[in-house]
Amino acid sequence: MEIYNTLTKKKEEFKPVNPPNVGIYVCGPTVYDFFHIGNARSFVMADIMQRYLRYKGYKVKFVMNLTDVDDKIIKKANEEDVEASVIAERFTNAFFEDIEKLKIKKADVYPKATGHIKEILELIKKLEINGIAYNTGGDVFYDVHKFKEYGKLSGKKLDDLEAGARVEVNDKKHNPLDFALWKSAKEGEPHWSSPWGEGRPGWHIECSAMSMKHLGETFDIHAGGHDLIFPHHENEIAQSEGVSHKPFVKYWVHFGFLNIKNEKMSKSLGNFFTARDVIKRFSAETIRLLFSQAHYASPLNFSDELLTSAQKGLEKITNFVQTINNKLDKAEPDGNYPEFIIQTYYDKFEQAMDDDFNSPKAVAVIFDLIKNVNKILSEDEQWGSNFYEDILDFLNSTAEAVLGIIQEPVSASESTNETVDKLLDLLVQIRTKAKKEKLYEFADQIREKLSELGFTLVDTKDGTEIKK
Repeated sequence: MEIYNTLTKKKEEFKPVNPPNVGIYVCGPTVYDFFHIGNARSFVMADIMQRYLRYKGYKVKFVMNLTDVDDKIIKKANEEDVEASVIAERFTNAFFEDIEKLKIKKADVYPKATGHIKEILELIKKLEINGIAYNTGGDVFYDVHKFKEYGKLSGKKLDDLEAGARVEVNDKKHNPLDFALWKSAKEGEPHWSSPWGEGRPGWHIECSAMSMKHLGETFDIHAGGHDLIFPHHENEIAQSEGVSHKPFVKYWVHFGFLNIKNEKMSKSLGNFFTARDVIKRFSAETIRLLFSQAHYASPLNFSDELLTSAQKGLEKITNFVQTINNKLDKAEPDGNYPEFIIQTYYDKFEQAMDDDFNSPKAVAVIFDLIKNVNKILSEDEQWGSNFYEDILDFLNSTAEAVLGIIQEPVSASESTNETVDKLLDLLVQIRTKAKKEKLYEFADQIREKLSELGFTLVDTKDGTEIKK
């Protein structure tokens, strides 16, 4: 099994630090809003990685942090005139709701920054003792010039970074590239006691403290979006190795960017989608299949057309599974077995995934099996039940257990409920548009009619919620 390592810029044979145990840390969300579809790609691909490592027999400890103290959280809290913890709790709950809808298996640990202040302070103290951190009036900074290997992950050089650095108004720093480990308290912000006065941690030190606390000073895989390579992951290495003097992470894995119709996703372009929005329109399996059809490190274009295409592919898989189940119900235990070797498909699936988690090739193996089995079924032979059982076992252990793309048949009542939800969502969108166009009487009529049907609309700063 080989993994592309961002640190060494090449594929390397995967050799865990302490086999068969594997420690994985993935940068999770900053809980100030619903996570967007680009974040969803990282979360789904990290989920597929850990599922495959478990499939291979490794004992995985999967850790994903929750950043619950941050400038963005504080800004939103001030806008709503509530405590930062209220915002963090609201969107932490939303995060768990949405990853469950995406069939993402829960991590073994979800550490929160606010629950690791003690560990954060200990790390900063050690960096200060080692002469790498300095305190200026309650703000503590990391001196990047004190870590000789700074830039080894991103390939950036300090001289080039300094030449291109914007001059910022911060007299406290020795160097514009030095980054905050501890920020002195400002009015209206959450803060904790420290040897340097009241304050709160910087973002980078939070991840170093949480990953080392739960996985040790050196662990196997650290993953996250490509945009986190610099400065976030670069700074994590500098902090962690500045304390331990040991390699921090063995394999660095980074997920490619997600573009919307060939453009970078942004609110200003009007092409910003939360995962929550997309899940209302497409199933988790459709989204997961689309993500699986691109290599995790490659850029991925995201559009309704591609989702619709993935949906058709999913229908092919779902119909095939239904056909095999129907055949199995009627099959005899002692029937014939065709000239078909199921192990060949297991081998091909593993060869694909062993090659740096090459999920597009793995998906192709599944569709190849469907094509070849359909040829066998067209022969109209009465094959034995063990043939159909082998097919289902393969699909359950690969397409479902690893990729998460087998769709459960939907009952009539579930289908009706889903349609009702979509219609309600559509009415809310029409009402929102009516309000924007100052058609207030029409908007009120929608609210009143929905109220008669037993639904209440609650307008919030994050949009309109429907309560039954």
